[in-house]
Amino acid sequence: MHFLSETLQEYITSHSEDEPFYLTELSRETHLKVIQPRMITGHYQGRVLSMLSKIIGPINILEIGTYTGYSALCLAEGLTPNGRLHTIDINEELAGIQKKYFDKSGFSDLICQHTGDALQIIPSLQLKFDLVFIDAEKKEYPRYFEAVLPKTRKGSIILSDNVLWSGKVVEALEVNDKATKALLEYNQMLKEDPRVETVMLPIRDGLTLSRVL
Repeated sequence: MHFLSETLQEYITSHSEDEPFYLTELSRETHLKVIQPRMITGHYQGRVLSMLSKIIGPINILEIGTYTGYSALCLAEGLTPNGRLHTIDINEELAGIQKKYFDKSGFSDLICQHTGDALQIIPSLQLKFDLVFIDAEKKEYPRYFEAVLPKTRKGSIILSDNVLWSGKVVEALEVNDKATKALLEYNQMLKEDPRVETVMLPIRDGLTLSRVL
C-alpha cells in the first residue's frame, strides 16, 4: 500500500538531502542481486534515520535487522567520534555485501557486525544504547523491545520499522496472519507502556519513535 501518490513521494525525496554515492550503489546492487529488495530502507527513510541520528548524537547504536546494510550506514552518520554501531542479522549470506559497503563508506571501523539470533546476542552486549532501530522478524518485535529496554537509558530512542505493515494494521485480520497480529499487539503495547512515550510516524511503511522515560 502506498500512502502518498508516486508523484508526491518523488517530490518529497527530491526536496530532501541527497543520499551518499555509496548508498546509491548499495541500493542498485541490492535490487540486482538480493531477494526481496523492497526490504531495503531507501533514500527518503534513510535520510530520516540519518537526521534523527545526527540530532541524537549517539555514542552507541543497536540495529536489529541489518539486511544489506543501508539503514546501518544511515544511522552511523550521527555517531559521535568515539561511537559504535552494533548491527545484528540472522542471514550470514548477507555479511559480504554489508562489509563491502561499510568499507566504501568509511564507517567500517565504527560498525560491529553480529550474525545470529538477536534475542541471544542482545543480552551479551554489555553496553547502554542511545539509539535502537528494530527492523527484523515482525513476530518478534515485542520480544526485541523487552530485550533492548534494559540496554537503554533515560532519554534513549527506540525506532520500530514497518509498524503500518502495508496498511494491514487497519484491515480485517486474517486468521493465519501472525505478523500483522504481532504488530497490532506491539503497536498497542507501545501506546500503553508507561516506560516510554511514543509517536507513530507515517513514513514509508510506518516508523514508530519511542523515548525511554
